[in-house]
Amino acid sequence: MHILTISGSLRADSINSALCRVACSLAPAPLRVTVYAGLGSLPLFNPDLESQPPAAVGALRAAVAQADALFIASPEYAHGISGPMKNALDWLVSFEGSVAKPVALVNTSPRAHHAYAALGEVLRTMSMVQVTEASVTLPLLGTCTTEAAMRRSDAVCHAVRASLEALARYAAGGGAGGPCFALS
Repeated sequence: MHILTISGSLRADSINSALCRVACSLAPAPLRVTVYAGLGSLPLFNPDLESQPPAAVGALRAAVAQADALFIASPEYAHGISGPMKNALDWLVSFEGSVAKPVALVNTSPRAHHAYAALGEVLRTMSMVQVTEASVTLPLLGTCTTEAAMRRSDAVCHAVRASLEALARYAAGGGAGGPCFALS
């Protein structure tokens, strides 16, 4: 079972990016969790290029297709989805490999509810599936702003593991209530 994490931030010290890296280190066996690191290399979305997408877009699509599920953590900018995240999603709109893909939306700030709701709407429009049991708001802003601080927080570690486990169960079972994914 492979879960791909995507941070919607390009900032070097991004809480969202740190959380994605922490998710990789907290993944219970046999989950494999990786970070998509190409967000900043994606060109601006241009529908004219979809039939022959640039290499960076091909890499994004391949990473999404190879993943069983996505774990997305993205900031809110001016009550909206971050530009880099929206751009990445635009490149995936007509990509069949993202259809019915289970997604955990992880919000790192309780105040960022506008982008969280908008992101959920965009994912539904794209025929992706937001897994409610795996989606969580973590109040990290001002408290746990580094990977080290997140790893020291029992609450953060528990919430991230629970999110990954719920996402894996959903992906393995084809939906809520399906067979459980065996975690050791």
